[in-house]
Amino acid sequence: MSNSNGMFHGVDARITVVSTLIIAAFVGFCAVMGEQAGAIFGELSTSILQNFKWFYLAMASGVLVYLLYLMTSRYGNVTLGKDGEKPEFSTISWLSMLFSAGMGIGLLFWSVAEPMWHYAGNPFSATALSAESAQTAMRVTYFHWGMHAWALYLMPALCLAYFSFRKGKPLSIRSTLTPLFGEARMNGWLGAIFDILIVVVTAFGIATSFGLGVEQLATGIKTLTGIEMGIGMKMLLILGISLVAIMSVVSGVDRGIKLLSLWNMGLSLVILAAVMAFGPTRYILNTILEGTSDYAQSVIGMSLWSDTQNDAGWQNWWTAFYWAWWLTWAPFVGTFIARISRGRTIRQLVMGSLVIPVLFSFVWIGTFGGAALSYEKDERVAHQEQVQSQALTGEAANFAGGSILVATKADATHSLFTLFDKIEQSSGMSIGGLLGALASLLIVTYFVTSADSGTLVVSTLAARGSLHPPAASRVAWGLMVGAIAAGLLWSGGLKSVQTATICAALPIGVILVLMAMALHRTLLAEPAVSLQISTADDLRASAS
Repeated sequence: MSNSNGMFHGVDARITVVSTLIIAAFVGFCAVMGEQAGAIFGELSTSILQNFKWFYLAMASGVLVYLLYLMTSRYGNVTLGKDGEKPEFSTISWLSMLFSAGMGIGLLFWSVAEPMWHYAGNPFSATALSAESAQTAMRVTYFHWGMHAWALYLMPALCLAYFSFRKGKPLSIRSTLTPLFGEARMNGWLGAIFDILIVVVTAFGIATSFGLGVEQLATGIKTLTGIEMGIGMKMLLILGISLVAIMSVVSGVDRGIKLLSLWNMGLSLVILAAVMAFGPTRYILNTILEGTSDYAQSVIGMSLWSDTQNDAGWQNWWTAFYWAWWLTWAPFVGTFIARISRGRTIRQLVMGSLVIPVLFSFVWIGTFGGAALSYEKDERVAHQEQVQSQALTGEAANFAGGSILVATKADATHSLFTLFDKIEQSSGMSIGGLLGALASLLIVTYFVTSADSGTLVVSTLAARGSLHPPAASRVAWGLMVGAIAAGLLWSGGLKSVQTATICAALPIGVILVLMAMALHRTLLAEPAVSLQISTADDLRASAS
């Protein structure tokens, strides 16, 4: 239970102390062992992906099908709160926070980098750097950032929101598993173990993303200004972003996090419109339509394709890896989505998470990835030898004649800024530097949004699901996440912890299956009157 006094006032001492000790031990191990730790976790993650790829593929597809069933069934009318309760946030604010927490910075970079990688070669195209591989590159990228990713976020979000706001339980993982294991076990050490696992994985997930993101931001600053950022400057970046994130999370969801998310969405739309207007507009629009159609036609087949005849190949390090990575973020993003979804129905939550953010992602990927492919197709012959080389260095990208694909293979963080240079060259407008500056600003604010929402989630879980964890706890966890990122970046242990975090996806996947089972068992007992709210009322509420 939460302590009512002393240094652990308002938080669960077991969760806080054990989580902190595990985090400290893990960071210390990775810092001391260095590359050896990376090798250990690399072998473990490779073994898990190879032996449990079937589980990731089946589980992600099963979760998606179940959520679509809930959305279209009578259970979609169930309110995530008391019957008649209204949504806490407007639809625009809600969707902005959904997207900022769920995709944000990752989509900003990989919308260019991933299509480039698949264009250079993928198992679905006979010839690399061809029209066929360009079309396939968009289809595969859409698939990896489509409904499956959001389904993995949505499953814990739905369970947490249902049991917390409708059943009056704390907003914690243990609450969602009570129907299976009982109150006594969930209030004891078994429940604490579930919450500790999620706290540790969330803290490491945010910290590693934070550290890797600072590296990406450093690349942007170097591209724009020519200034090489040393480790000291990177530490200052982490400190500054951490302090802003702490101020945001202390101010609460309704102020700091909501306002930052609205800012992120607005600036994202400005950059999106600029790329569409000054880039190869016709090619972009055709790519969006064709990519969406290809996704709709191939999503079932790709969902269950396990690359059986090449068991240790492409699928392990793309689709299976993506599903594992989304799983490590699922408890964090799911808890945050649940926190902002009170008063919505199951149908609204599923539609809001599976339809609108996915369509926006498709437009974004089609715009940025499509623009990059258009430029690269014109340079295919000139850069074919360099593109197919697997031994490129960061310096090699500088002599590649501005190829986005060569820059991506040298260092994926260069891809976005190289695209902006291409847009400037092709349009004749001095817009590349401005787009790079706006994107760098957006990177910072997306980091702040991820860090503050992640800190809110960790402090909520440490307080056993309290919707209003103590401010001191939020500050402490915000500082800890920043310290983890700084320590790992300084010691070179960032990649090791990122790889280790992927290993945690397997137990999290099992927990998601158990959560779905517990949710369905409880939904079967819902009063009939709660299942008969009209669709018209449902639509009016979603528009509020």
